[in-house]
Amino acid sequence: MSVCVCVMLRRRRLRQEECWSNSSGRLSRRTRMMKMFTLLGVVWIHVIVSVTCHYSCNAPLVSTLPRSSFSSSSQAFSGNASHFAKMDTRDEMDHTPWLQLDLREPMEVTAVATQGRVSRYRLFYGDTPQTLKEYLQDDGHFLTNADAQTAVLVKLSPPPRCRFLRFVPLEWTSSDGLGLLVEVFGCSYKSHVADFDGHSALLYRFKQKSVSTAKDVISLRFKSRQADGVLLHGEGRRGHFITLELRAARLVLHLNLDSTSDGRGGSEVAGTVGSLLDDERWHWVAIERLNKQVKVSIDRHTQSFETRGQGESLEVDYELSFGGIPLPGKPGTFLRRNFEGCMENVYYNGINVIDLAKRRKPQMYTVGNITFSCLRPERTACTFVSSNSSFLWLPSALQTTIGGGDFSIRFQFRTWNPNGLLLATGLGVMQWKLRLHISNGQLLLGNAATGPRVNDGLWHWLSMDYRGLRLVLTLDHQPIITMQQPHPLEPNGGFFFGGCGASGCQSRSLSFQGCIRLLSIDRRPVKLSLVRRGLLGNFSSLNFDTCHIRDRCLPNMCEHGTSCTQTWNHFNCDCSGSGYAGATCHHSIFESSCESYKLSGGSSGFYFIDTDGSGPLGPTRVYCNMTDDKVWTVMSHNVTLPVRISDSTHKPHVMKFNYSASPQQLRAIVMASEQCRQEVVFFCKKSHHFITEATSLLQLPVAVCVCVCVCVCVVDGRPLCWWVDQHGERRTFRGSSNDIWSKNLEVLSHKEHLPLSIVIVEDSQAVYSVGPLLCHGDRHLWNMASFTQEGAYLCFPPLQATQTIDINFYFKTAAPSGIILDSGDQKDLIRVELSSPSVVTMSFSASVVSVKSHLPLNDGQWHYVRAERNIKEAWLQVDQLPVVFLEALPDRATHLGLGGNFFVGGAPYGPQSFLGCIRSLTVNSVTYDLQERAKKAPGVSPTCHGYCDGSSVVCHNHGRCVEKSDGFTCDCSRSAYTGLLCKDEVALSFDKETSITYTFSPENHQKSPVSENGGPRAREDVTFSFVTLQRPAMLMSIKNDRMHYIAVLLAGDGSLRVWYGLQSDGKPEVLSPASSSLADGRPHRVRILHESNIVCVQVDQEVNRKFILESNAEPIHITTMTLGKGTLDKSLPLEVISAGQAGFVGCLSSVHVNHVAPLKAALLQRGVSPVEVRGALVWSRCSIASHNLKEQTTSTTASKDGGQKETGLVTGCVVALVLTAACLLTAMIRLLYRCRAQS
Repeated sequence: MSVCVCVMLRRRRLRQEECWSNSSGRLSRRTRMMKMFTLLGVVWIHVIVSVTCHYSCNAPLVSTLPRSSFSSSSQAFSGNASHFAKMDTRDEMDHTPWLQLDLREPMEVTAVATQGRVSRYRLFYGDTPQTLKEYLQDDGHFLTNADAQTAVLVKLSPPPRCRFLRFVPLEWTSSDGLGLLVEVFGCSYKSHVADFDGHSALLYRFKQKSVSTAKDVISLRFKSRQADGVLLHGEGRRGHFITLELRAARLVLHLNLDSTSDGRGGSEVAGTVGSLLDDERWHWVAIERLNKQVKVSIDRHTQSFETRGQGESLEVDYELSFGGIPLPGKPGTFLRRNFEGCMENVYYNGINVIDLAKRRKPQMYTVGNITFSCLRPERTACTFVSSNSSFLWLPSALQTTIGGGDFSIRFQFRTWNPNGLLLATGLGVMQWKLRLHISNGQLLLGNAATGPRVNDGLWHWLSMDYRGLRLVLTLDHQPIITMQQPHPLEPNGGFFFGGCGASGCQSRSLSFQGCIRLLSIDRRPVKLSLVRRGLLGNFSSLNFDTCHIRDRCLPNMCEHGTSCTQTWNHFNCDCSGSGYAGATCHHSIFESSCESYKLSGGSSGFYFIDTDGSGPLGPTRVYCNMTDDKVWTVMSHNVTLPVRISDSTHKPHVMKFNYSASPQQLRAIVMASEQCRQEVVFFCKKSHHFITEATSLLQLPVAVCVCVCVCVCVVDGRPLCWWVDQHGERRTFRGSSNDIWSKNLEVLSHKEHLPLSIVIVEDSQAVYSVGPLLCHGDRHLWNMASFTQEGAYLCFPPLQATQTIDINFYFKTAAPSGIILDSGDQKDLIRVELSSPSVVTMSFSASVVSVKSHLPLNDGQWHYVRAERNIKEAWLQVDQLPVVFLEALPDRATHLGLGGNFFVGGAPYGPQSFLGCIRSLTVNSVTYDLQERAKKAPGVSPTCHGYCDGSSVVCHNHGRCVEKSDGFTCDCSRSAYTGLLCKDEVALSFDKETSITYTFSPENHQKSPVSENGGPRAREDVTFSFVTLQRPAMLMSIKNDRMHYIAVLLAGDGSLRVWYGLQSDGKPEVLSPASSSLADGRPHRVRILHESNIVCVQVDQEVNRKFILESNAEPIHITTMTLGKGTLDKSLPLEVISAGQAGFVGCLSSVHVNHVAPLKAALLQRGVSPVEVRGALVWSRCSIASHNLKEQTTSTTASKDGGQKETGLVTGCVVALVLTAACLLTAMIRLLYRCRAQS
């Protein structure tokens, strides 16, 4: 019979009562027995199911445990302990209650059953109470209890192997206290253990001189006391080797199978898995290799890779070593740092290595001191869990061995946080405060940070010694700071570790969040057990006996190859340069096609497009030709000039075409387009060109037009030329021989074969050129369905999403409400609905995110919806309204468990289906073919009738198409453009004195960030275009009522600068996205997006950079924005003041600031609040202004050259006149002399 344990834990000032009693006295015997049999029923059901499944590790483990195996953090009173749980607490308030089981020996635990008033709890396991580790389910959910009466069985997969289990309640259902019944299932297992002291190794020697294997399976369990050390090594004379080692607490596998290289030439493969593996807890490792395919697993994390080189087998000579790499011929000497810790059940290709060593088999050889038991570590740690309130205070009276005010402090610490207070104390009669901080990842003592970064999650040794007026700070046994004091310093007031408490410091500092162990003061170890029991010092917000550090970047939740950084409670993704954005870098920042760029107001030019959105393909750079009615996507290749083949009789001519996009990206672009084509011009001799309709040759759809070969050359029935399509298929067409040169222009338009990738010519003379791949149209943009009957819906297979789901679609309706999308799963529900005429809601699990529009959304017009739910947050956006965020609580985010069908337009069980139209539905980069599915669904039509329901008539630049009885009109109120189709830019010409100031009304202010109730998060989204030759120049300045500012300007060299002064007492931050000059008389477009402390700046299509503000300042609530010359405070930086005084001379257009268009307001609401205009305003077009500026530059240069020529001409004329006058004067003088002479 199983024994169930009941424990009553104290919570704050709750009244004490027996676990089995309520307010009226003891429960009846019948009620107690019913509770007992409920849990026993779960026990026997688990046993029966396990036996049926032929699984024997299912025995109840609690029934055989003595009373001493149970302990808890506290108890209500002695009548209801664990039985009767041993208490070890110091006051009446138990903030972190727990129940702990000692299974007496290591067990494999396969399941736990719970019953009681605990609704949610966490489970920890380990070999000792000091090395407990949290158990997390595969789906990320916490272990939960349904209610007080129902027993809940939770299977643990993979099953942990441990001796101690600790249940930590997080929530409970009763206000009178909490109680818990538990049962544990599992079995014992055989354990072969070896302890390595850091100077030893086990050698397994082969019977043959060398062993070559094509398949290897190696598995072991280990727990390490150090962050570095070799676990396994083997090598051969031909250069093969395998090494498994710990490096910086990560597991690294080095493998080389190439006989032609020693691994240093690029053939070695290194795989890295795991993290924080020096936590003195057991970790399971498995290496599986089949030829070149390798899989490395540690705990739940797996990495697969393929070896380089030609080799497929591993050849190892003589021996395989475990725990170190002995140096041949030098006993006791090792090449690398040895492993220090324990290994268990080491298997090499089915051979139990430790078992052979214990039985002293001849093939085993021992180097150094190895014991076949695992000693318990004595290194007890404590965890500082709060960055605001955690601290440990110890009295300075502990010093008894060092006199004269000298002191010594030593301890180990580990953390992820870049900032926090490590140590503080008062010294000397002057009450000088000594504070040791972690600042930006470095140690800071005084005013200077020094040493390497310490927020890497690894253990670091820190010691501070003060002797003879000299203070020395040592990090990892290396002195980093030495300070000579003029006066003796004597500690007073004790030592504060991790924080100062409420009154320990004159100024509050951010507390240390991490772990500390091996703490000693004046060379005497501090017993943390005395601190926990209240017999020594004082503390707040500490967890004892274990280090609860966790690597939140493992596995890496940052998508698309982006890097992950972390603090103690959170992780962050760096999306810089990836082309993606969001909390996990999930959604693309680029449009999916050139067609989408045109709808957004783009013009011909180079763009990045991301066809699969959040999918794995990534963005690619293409040229979008928008000069015609059709928008063409141009993808060039590396062969731009004609290719001439003089004679290829002896050696075939092969030409490969490499495009600007990968084959997968090309395939996605081609299939998403309505039509593609590629032109080929060629001259051939000895050939006859034969053109065939692809539809008749390959029985392909009629929509595909023509497919021809590049150069079809046939001699005596043998093909001499052929081409290879994008699938690698060889394509030939037969014809008769011809010795006459012939010319042909062919258009390849069969989408299944495009693009052309290889041309091969054999025994023929030819000249050919291949044009770029051209595609137009977007098949997904107008793929739609119309829901015309109540209860109609489309059904699709379940959504494929585990961590993140993103949803994008357009809808229009006249109904007041209705379910638009539904995942069909009650466990992890994802539902998007129009909950009221002006509110769109996304529901998931037990959370809701809503966006409310000030205008009705059931107006029969198209509205765009974007939504995302990831492990960090959920957000929802409708049209251009502010994005509404809902942040996930720490450690509460779960993986998605979507198992039901995906319904569009309603659901079988939904309260109200959707009546209206849905188009362009994309979920996690998968575009749903609504039109095809609508053809087979009752009450659903594949078309949506209306003037605004086709790709031929659309409103551009975020303009809304409004249906009318006799046509349509475009509402450009939310656009920075104007005109019939919102295509005409609103541009104004500025002179030096011109300025436009826009005052934001309260409804345009962004609300404060809210994480729990789904409120909008503050953000700044600024876009504008400009043309200028002036530098420096002030483009715009933004302020709020707290004197915070943002200035966007051109510096003296013409480069763009964005100044952020978001802290009144801090230095401003300067962002320089591009170093090139933008004061070149050409039009430039800039977008600045600021969310949280992340700023993304995009300049044209060439520059897209992400910045993280060091001040962690979030977006301001904008009150005023000024374009052009502005009056700025004299306390601002000189560069900002100079640019503000210089103003702006040039053309500004398409200015959008948080969905407000100031230039349109200046023209349409001039003289009316909220717009204030100073100076002259002239309607302009930036394209014409650009041309005029260029002409002005040219004319200025020409005028200078003309002026120089005119000056030269005048000078020449003057010189000529002077010379003429001189000649005349000379002639007259001579004439006078003659006259005198004659007289």
